[in-house]
Amino acid sequence: MDVLKMLEQINGVLWGPPSLILLFGTGLFLTIVLRGLQFRRLLYAFKIGFGKEDSKDAAAEGDVSHFKALMTALAATIGNGNIAGVATAITLGGPGAIFWMWIVGLLGMATKYAEALLAVKYRVKNAKGEYSSGPMYYIERGLGQKFKWLAIAFAFFGAFAALGIGNSVQSNTIADVTKNSFSMPHWLTGVLLVALVSVIVFGGIQRISTVASFFVPIMAFLYMGGATLILILNYDMILPAFGLIFYYAFNPVAAAGGFLGIVVSEAIRNGVARGIFSNEAGLGTAALIAGNARADHPVKQALVAMTGTFIVTIIVCTMTGLTLLITGFWDPSGGLLSGVPHDATLEGGALTSAAFGSVLGIVGEYIVSFSVIFFGFSTIVGWYVYGEKCFEYLVGSKGIASYRLVYIAACGIGTVANLSTVWAFADMANALMMIPNLIGLLLLWKVIVNETNDYFTNFYREAELARSAGKPINQ
Repeated sequence: MDVLKMLEQINGVLWGPPSLILLFGTGLFLTIVLRGLQFRRLLYAFKIGFGKEDSKDAAAEGDVSHFKALMTALAATIGNGNIAGVATAITLGGPGAIFWMWIVGLLGMATKYAEALLAVKYRVKNAKGEYSSGPMYYIERGLGQKFKWLAIAFAFFGAFAALGIGNSVQSNTIADVTKNSFSMPHWLTGVLLVALVSVIVFGGIQRISTVASFFVPIMAFLYMGGATLILILNYDMILPAFGLIFYYAFNPVAAAGGFLGIVVSEAIRNGVARGIFSNEAGLGTAALIAGNARADHPVKQALVAMTGTFIVTIIVCTMTGLTLLITGFWDPSGGLLSGVPHDATLEGGALTSAAFGSVLGIVGEYIVSFSVIFFGFSTIVGWYVYGEKCFEYLVGSKGIASYRLVYIAACGIGTVANLSTVWAFADMANALMMIPNLIGLLLLWKVIVNETNDYFTNFYREAELARSAGKPINQ
């Protein structure tokens, strides 16, 4: 059987109704028991993440600040899922896929909050004196040895998934864009990526977080600036584009011209799958880096972590989606707004690049090209941290060197692999690490609620009382 067809059949099962119910159900359940915390405390969460590190957190145990932990997570999250992934979601699922990405993102904020909270609470120190955290640790330490098999399952699938979602998918998209924009052969892109990734990952978490905290804000500003300019120039098409999103979230897209049409189930499946790929809520990845943050209470880093999902899905993915709809670059026949046909062979990042170029010319194409390159590269090095944490749990710190070599090799191989096969592999890997993590979160929900109540009853209230009394505070 063809590899791609086999992966698609597996994904049909993994992303079927049971998994979707588990994903949506977990996010909805956590939203209810936390009383909509992701909406009520969002501004406060941004204040912690982007504000000056307070003295209590600076004195707390941990390897990096809240901001660096968030930037490292965003480096791994704001990647080509937001550029190529959104394009793939719309071409396969229609405009309605964006709606289902939003739903995944909003509910996923509570999920990511829970992941990060448990990560800090149950983190451990490794042989190098650095903190290690993740679903495997909170499953084992929070639920006990009888659930160790579930922890091992997550770590195994996580180490495996890092080679796909965070590595080969990114290098593949980078190679496609450098070929289209700079006529650079795929193999040369592979050689350059392998060299650069090697330099960064061998520097450890401190080097990776430092690189991420420098590049991520610059990359986000560049890409978001270009998308904002396109929306300003086409402001009269923004509301009609939103109309398409809401309408086709619940209605099929009819076949027209060379377009085959899309049923609602495809909008949901692709929106959910690409939504998870873009924001990673439910995968447990937030927990793999959150435990490295300096925090005097688990809730603080949990709040910071959930802002990443909001930034990625509600802001970045939405702007990419609107750009593709407004320019008509989601449908080879020209879409339902612009009526301008385009090359049907374009896909992924190259499609988004062409959409930007149709409005901003060569400047637009270069904005996306460089965004894809830097977003993708930051995702590769950020996801290495995730893979290493999982692999370390399985075999100990002595096996890390061998994992680095495999990870670097996968980066090079991804540049010459088939795009459809790589994306199918990434979808499969996402589901396989998502399921054990969500089970762990549901079984530990009382711990999540108790820690949240403790923080807002004690830590947060003390700070508010001191603030109202005009006393200097460190919180």
